[in-house]
Amino acid sequence: MKSVLNYVTVAAFLLSSTIGFANGPENTFGKKGIAKSEVEKKLIEIELDPVFVKKGEKLLLNLLNLTQGKVVLKVYDSQDRLVYSESIDGEMVIEKAFNFERAFEDEYTLVVVDKLGTYTETITVK
Repeated sequence: MKSVLNYVTVAAFLLSSTIGFANGPENTFGKKGIAKSEVEKKLIEIELDPVFVKKGEKLLLNLLNLTQGKVVLKVYDSQDRLVYSESIDGEMVIEKAFNFERAFEDEYTLVVVDKLGTYTETITVK
């Protein structure tokens, strides 16, 4: 997760230097400020979907929760029975590891709910 934050920081720095060039006497469009507003629009459209990584029978979750609102994590089995539930509030970075090494053979679905949406990831245990 730290590497993601580093990439975002580097990208923001590079974009801010691009904005400086765009606000020069005239940009390639012959007008001031056009490139700046285009860059600002792209910065606003950053998607903050969680990142799921499967390693064997482990499922790793990373979520950048900039709103620091409530995040609900739930794991269901293939018959929609709740296996695990947790609510996290006020955390900016959420990192969880779900270990299915000792779980029964089945298909499990991790559901992540935050202010921005609902996300799911499925893992099959054999």
